[in-house]
Amino acid sequence: MSRLFLVRHGPTHARGFVGWSDLPADLSDHAALTRLADHLPREALIISSDLGRASATADAIARDRQRLPHDPGLREINFGAWELRAHDEIEDQVALRAYWDQPGDTAPPGGESWNAVSTRVSGAVDALLAAHPGRDIVAVAHFGVILTQLQRALRISAYDTFAHRIDNLSVTELHVATPRWQAAAINHLP
Repeated sequence: MSRLFLVRHGPTHARGFVGWSDLPADLSDHAALTRLADHLPREALIISSDLGRASATADAIARDRQRLPHDPGLREINFGAWELRAHDEIEDQVALRAYWDQPGDTAPPGGESWNAVSTRVSGAVDALLAAHPGRDIVAVAHFGVILTQLQRALRISAYDTFAHRIDNLSVTELHVATPRWQAAAINHLP
């Protein structure tokens, strides 16, 4: 069995959809970062998305853990034309509602559907787990990335998955075993 510790990056303080934009994380809460680093297994491998807010957060909590190369497969949802725009700034409110209320194949113009991001992230996670069987892995990533794997573990619909809160600097711990995954902690703030 492997344990997967999914950590959401530090806050960006941006409003609107933040997907592939490479915004920096606010890592000024040193006490929270220390608590987070202390909470994670010392022998775990650590990896992150290639976006700066995730990689900087991973660097801040890595300590002497073995750091794996950044993985673009762990990037946040590509929001395409909705990127960096607030909900009320999106012209096509019907498509926006469909994206959240009936997640699946609906995608923002030039962006990814829920099914596409789930496929991408699950492929990256599966490759990581196959390359490091039985290891504890800390993956510093994003809201959408964490939700894709939480949906896998809980075996629930995407719509029900969106009801989960995933705070910045939180840990969602999944136990990965064949054939079933289990969620040991969701949105834990050490």
